[in-house]
Amino acid sequence: MKRSLPFEVFRYAAILLALAVTLVPTLWMASMAFKPIAEWSATGADLTWWPKAPTLDNFRFILGTSTSDLIVALESTAGKPILASLLSAVFGTLIAMTAGTAGAYGLSRFGSGQNLPLALIQLRLFPPMAVMIPVMIMWAFFGLVDTWWGLALIYGIVTLPFAFWLMKTFFDDMPREIEDAALVEGCSRMRVFIKITLPMMRPALASSALFVFILNWSDYLIALLLTTREWVTIPVYMASLSSSMTGQLYGAKAALGLIAAVPPVIMGIAIQKHLVRGLTFGALKQ
Repeated sequence: MKRSLPFEVFRYAAILLALAVTLVPTLWMASMAFKPIAEWSATGADLTWWPKAPTLDNFRFILGTSTSDLIVALESTAGKPILASLLSAVFGTLIAMTAGTAGAYGLSRFGSGQNLPLALIQLRLFPPMAVMIPVMIMWAFFGLVDTWWGLALIYGIVTLPFAFWLMKTFFDDMPREIEDAALVEGCSRMRVFIKITLPMMRPALASSALFVFILNWSDYLIALLLTTREWVTIPVYMASLSSSMTGQLYGAKAALGLIAAVPPVIMGIAIQKHLVRGLTFGALKQ
């Protein structure tokens, strides 16, 4: 169908507007990360889009090797928060995806645990603060406060409903005849699951894992409540980057934000070939 010229103009204008809304904050953050203090402090020169004197001082500052003009002492560098975020997000994703995939497969193929979907969705019905108070008490009793494994465990629990519901949808859309054919040929149920089902679900696993990882990676509230000093994550550490002399350290925050954007981007690129197919998996009913 041939579209009219006004429609095409409107379509491209809408696309450009959406791109601008999406990319402007990211480009501004990238620009701020390479600006010296004089260009991003409240008492500095007028704000400009591009750094007049590009520098890596903001990165050196948060990593503890600063040579900048910032006369501010950091209590700790960004190395430990980056490690804490990586460990808690990766292991939290593994916990959620393992339990969610197993539960979704059991319900989809055997109908076991009919009340499981409702029980899991209830985890997301309550406001996070209402759930976190008893969690804080339990984590303090078990000695899990301010540890990366305690954070990974709660991340796995909180994101489990997302992993379960996503994987259940994918399992429901996968033809059962393929598994039935393997069973007829003599394969055990476990062998069918490992050798046939999981490889076929690779795109679905990749897209679900990326979604769950981003949720864990960007969490602020849970990390703020369950960490105090040793294992604070990137969002909590970023919120602490301020001083009485300069106020908010926008350059350092932008540099840390740029570093924080790297793992999800790398993960997205690594699973790119599976991602598009995973996002459209089950879009057409057979």
